[in-house]
Amino acid sequence: MAGNSFSLKARGFFLPSGFRAGGFLEVRDGAIVGVSDTPSPDLEVVDCGDATVAPGFVDTHIHGYANHDFMDCDPSGNRKILDALAHKGTTSILATTLTASTDAIDKACAGVAKTVEERPAGSTEARIQGIFLEGPFFTEKHKGAQNPAYLCDPSLDKLRQWQQSAHGLIRKSALAPERKGSDAYVRGAAKMGVVTALGHSDATCEQGRHAVDAGASVFVHTYNGMSGLHHRIPGLVGCAMTTDNTYAELICDGLHVMPTAVDALVRAKGWNEVALVSDCLRCGGMPDGDYMLGELPIVLRDGVARLRDENNIAGSILTMGGAVRNIVDWGVESLEHAVAMATIVPARSAGIADRCGQILPGRDADLVVLGADLSVRATYVGGVLVK
Repeated sequence: MAGNSFSLKARGFFLPSGFRAGGFLEVRDGAIVGVSDTPSPDLEVVDCGDATVAPGFVDTHIHGYANHDFMDCDPSGNRKILDALAHKGTTSILATTLTASTDAIDKACAGVAKTVEERPAGSTEARIQGIFLEGPFFTEKHKGAQNPAYLCDPSLDKLRQWQQSAHGLIRKSALAPERKGSDAYVRGAAKMGVVTALGHSDATCEQGRHAVDAGASVFVHTYNGMSGLHHRIPGLVGCAMTTDNTYAELICDGLHVMPTAVDALVRAKGWNEVALVSDCLRCGGMPDGDYMLGELPIVLRDGVARLRDENNIAGSILTMGGAVRNIVDWGVESLEHAVAMATIVPARSAGIADRCGQILPGRDADLVVLGADLSVRATYVGGVLVK
């Protein structure tokens, strides 16, 4: 049989119906067939021992890794990001831009599109399932590590230009809902098949709800870069916690959000509406030192990335596997729910659940093998072991 046809034997599998103990996951020609009690006699059995098998992680908010960033506009660098992520168990992403000039964002979108179009057959790199535009439609008060020189009001003309350069890959776009023209942007983006996310914003809870009623459905790295929860002024955090049928991104590295606050958000919204994201920068997987985030210098020291000149936390070096492990170790949710929060929930939030995030017959065999300690033991992309 071909090298991407086999049966995976494991302690259990994270399936759409829930966790299934034991069995054999059949893969043929790189696609999932299903899980059964006995292996097919014509397939090699790969014994994973006490490990479990989950869908490959889905990261819908990631800027870079391994000293490369999608804003570099370099397809070869993009491929190095994707290769490194696959080794960490992430098999699908939204390549994420940041606040920059219109031209710089345009070139980044074109670079991502070229990366997708030039993907080699049989590649074991993580798949780019789309683009997330994180900016430039934000407020300066909660700019975080976004460059204030390029902040502006939402513009559908810019979105159309970027989408053309992206060859239709843009799936999510963020804005501060208090900015002029936000409602029209949310509605126009929806017509283009683009999800609107709310963040880097000083909006009131009411302004956030108004944007949700217009069609916005995601909150960007909840708690971070947004008006906080106060018992008299609920802010955008309060909006995230109390709106149904919306998704809250969450960076679970223990630095951006404390475990108790993570627990509070998950209890308020329910695990099935909290999407784990990494918000990882180019310094992910790299040693301490000086790096760049767009045009802004950052410093990675003791595992924390900060703007060199302002000391603001500037994204993370988190992996999705690390986020899953933290959710379990902190006692926030079960492993089954934590895996869902890193796979199907972010996929649904970004409108890409038709292609990734679940172990389903006919899907690409994009899988992660998790050890009993929740370490990533192996990753498969299209049924091929990542080496």
